[in-house]
Formats: sequence, structure tokens, C-alpha cells
Amino acid sequence: MMKILFIQSTPLSAYPRLRGKRPDRTHLIKKRRLYFVGLAPAILAALVPDVEFEVCLETIEDVNFETDADLIAISAMGHAVIRSIDLAKEFRKRGKTVVMGGYMVSLMPEEAKKYCDSVIIGDGEKSFVRMVEDYKQGNLQPFYDIPLDELTYPLPKYELLTEKKIGDFLPVQAGRGCPNSCSFCSVYCLYKNTYLKREISEVVRDIKRIKALGYKKFLLLDDNILSDRAYMIALCAEIKKLGMQWMSQCSINIADDEEMLRIAYDSGCRTLSFGIESISQESLNSMQKAWAKVEDYSRQIRKISEAGIDVSTEMVVGADGDTLLSIERTADFITENKIVVPRFYILTPIPGTVFHRQMMEQGRIVNDQMYQYDGAEAIFQPKHMTPEQLTEAYWKLYRKVFSFPSILKRTIVRKDFWSSPLKYLFYLYVNFYYRGQIRKRITPNII
Repeated sequence: MMKILFIQSTPLSAYPRLRGKRPDRTHLIKKRRLYFVGLAPAILAALVPDVEFEVCLETIEDVNFETDADLIAISAMGHAVIRSIDLAKEFRKRGKTVVMGGYMVSLMPEEAKKYCDSVIIGDGEKSFVRMVEDYKQGNLQPFYDIPLDELTYPLPKYELLTEKKIGDFLPVQAGRGCPNSCSFCSVYCLYKNTYLKREISEVVRDIKRIKALGYKKFLLLDDNILSDRAYMIALCAEIKKLGMQWMSQCSINIADDEEMLRIAYDSGCRTLSFGIESISQESLNSMQKAWAKVEDYSRQIRKISEAGIDVSTEMVVGADGDTLLSIERTADFITENKIVVPRFYILTPIPGTVFHRQMMEQGRIVNDQMYQYDGAEAIFQPKHMTPEQLTEAYWKLYRKVFSFPSILKRTIVRKDFWSSPLKYLFYLYVNFYYRGQIRKRITPNII
């Protein structure tokens, strides 16, 4: 039987920046437990049931370079693609056939092909199956790019994930894509405003399987679950019957839909993540995100919290409306709004995005070494500061947000603490863990 080793590579630490040096990219980020687990290996394994499928989650496991697998499939999130390339090089030296996929690889397939035998571009449901068949027949193609007209697949092989050291929830996919067109966003580049959603019966099937495996929570994977309101309402109605808690991400405009907030909470939604990006409206406008209004953020965050749903945020710094002062004030915004789990990234022109093209046209990219693009170092010329100032302002922001006073104000010193003390103590733990990462100049992320 053919054997595939699927590797989810881990990011590389920028720890050497503590000594004022450029990161040497040799420090693997390792953890004892992986909480946010990717769904790709479980889906792909289900699509090729006649193949022996082994999974390595490198953040919590070591890669077996002596594997007897016939085919090495490597994927990664974000700048972990740097490690993916290293792995691909090493396995090819050992005579293995290597295929790469994931959104970073999809944005620059020609570059990725330099390091592997085949590249899967975009969604893998059809491409991966075709690639495996071609490999069996000795006819592997350099690229596979088969777009989906519907999002459907068999029950994922969750057992490949549950045998790992993971958290207390598993992922379930609802949809892919987003109707918005943010210039820096890779999702827009891949889906061009298309939103593909699975049949609700299929989503419920997966949730039931997770529940049968003993889990009480799940992560609803969707680039913007609010993309189709009617679909979300119908899905929530079915989820409610299962008595599960869930978390997801969507547009912060859900705050202005009281009915939707109530329906989501009643169905078990307890945490939502929002990409609010900046407290500068000029910055939002420059990123093609003018539909979001900074003046509404505090009110919206409050309404979501009052509905019983915890708020997590992701923001970028360095857009054209950002100044050193506005970045500094972002820390106050986070603390004042008691955002329990905030994360930040330096705005980065990822190759293939609209923002990258804009920066290239304006001659503002100061570092063209794309494999140093990790969201923690400025690689373009900001409008109101130097790249070095932006990088330092970014780390200063993180240090302030994860200072002891800010952590305590956002997790413990809040009027609703006693309504769910264990929950907020958990958030306290998460914040202290992030604080430890930041002290090593490791950007906290969803892994």
C-alpha cells in the first residue's frame, strides 16, 4: 500500500532579534500541546482511503527523516512556509518525492516549485486526489490547480488528530472565502470574493463525530461565518440541538445584528475572533477596509461581550494612517475595551496580494527576501516612520499590552469576572503564556 507522510511544519523563532541581529531561522517553535489544529490532514486522508496516511504536527512532534513513506506532503500556515522549504530540501536530498501546498505556496507556486516535485495550488480536495493517482501511475505533474465548484468531502479522519497532544476541541469547516476585498488579505487573493459553504447536514455530521469522540467544544473554521446570514442562522439552529460550545471568526459587524448575536450565543458560540486591524480610519481605508468604522469599535465590542460572547482580536500595524503615537494608543484601546486575547502583526506585503503589488509599484519594499516575511519585522517603508521604528513600535506595543497591569485589567479586574471566574482565569493563563513568548520575541499566534 502506498504511504504518505503529511507534515504540518512549525514556524521558526525570531529569538536572535533580542541581540539586535536578524533571525537566523534555526530555532523551531516547539510546544507541549497544540490547541488550534489544522483540518487539512484529516480531510486529505479521508479522500484517499486506500493510502496509508501518517501525520506529523511538527510544533509538537519531531519529523522522521528516515520514514518509509513514498510521498512527503508538506503544508504550513503563514511564515512557517520557511520551514516547509527546509524540510522539502532535506527530503529531496534523501530521494523522496515531495509535494507542497497551503495558502502561502498557492500565492507563489513558481517559487515553491523550486524546492519540491509538485505544487498544489488553492483548495486540495480535487487536486490532492488527482495528484495521488498521477503519482501511482508515474505521471506526477508539476502543478495541480483544480478549483472547487462546491465544498464537500467525506467525514474527516479525526482519529489522526486525536492521537496527538492537542487541546480540548477539534476543527469543523463551514465555509471558505469572504465577500470583502482587504488589500493585504491572502483569502481575497485565493477566492476573489467567492464564499463556498458546505451543506449543513455535512457540517452537522462532522460535529456529531467530534461529540462522539468525547469533545464538548469545536472550532468552526470559516473565513467569515457572517458571509451568508441565512446560512449561519440555519447552521446555528442545528448546532443548538447538539449541546456543544463553539468558536469562530467573522466580521465585527455582527455586533449590529442583535438577532444574529442572540442566535449564535443560544447555539453555543462563546468566542469570536475579529480582524479589526487598526484604530486609524485612514489605515482601514488604505487597506480597502473602509466598511469597518473605528468610531464604532468600542460600542461593537461592548455589544458582543454583553451578548455573552468573548472577543478576540487581530490587528496589523504599519498601514498608511498609522503613526508611532497611534500604535502606542492601540495598547490603551485594547486595555480599555478589555479584549481578552489580542494579537498583532506588522502589515506585510505577502507576494500575490494587492498590497504587495501596491508596494512594489510605489518602490516601498526595502527587503525583497520573501522568506524573512514573518509579520514581526517591517520589510517595507511605512508612510510616517522608518521600518526600524515600526518594528520597535510593534514590539513595544506587545510589551505594553502584555504588561501585568494590562493583563489583569483585561482578565481579572472586570465586572463580569465572577460570572465565569474559571473562564477568565483561563484567559489569564493564556495571557501570561503569550507574555512569555513575547519576552523571547516570538509572536503569539493561534498555534
